[in-house]
Amino acid sequence: MSTIKIKKGDMVKVIAGKDKDKEGKVISVNQKDGTVLVEGVNMLTKHTKPSMANQNGGIIHQEGPVHISNVMYIHNGKATRIGFKMDGDKKVRVAKSTGEVIDK
Repeated sequence: MSTIKIKKGDMVKVIAGKDKDKEGKVISVNQKDGTVLVEGVNMLTKHTKPSMANQNGGIIHQEGPVHISNVMYIHNGKATRIGFKMDGDKKVRVAKSTGEVIDK
């Protein structure tokens, strides 16, 4: 499996599926399954029983996983692919469209 190029905290755009063209921040990345959770994308309805954490229970809306191939990194307002480059002895992510370094 190739390296995951999207990280937690990145702004991404959904490029396929029911939420196509929505943008959001990555909440978490699941490297094993190759999925990401994006804020406000793929919202699911979950019915919960009352518990110590949630006294009332009821219906909760939460994000569902989206496959990593269906999201693209946003750099300067545009969706772009990501590559890697050696910056001295450090490996950094680079936006393919502009060639700018993403990670400082």
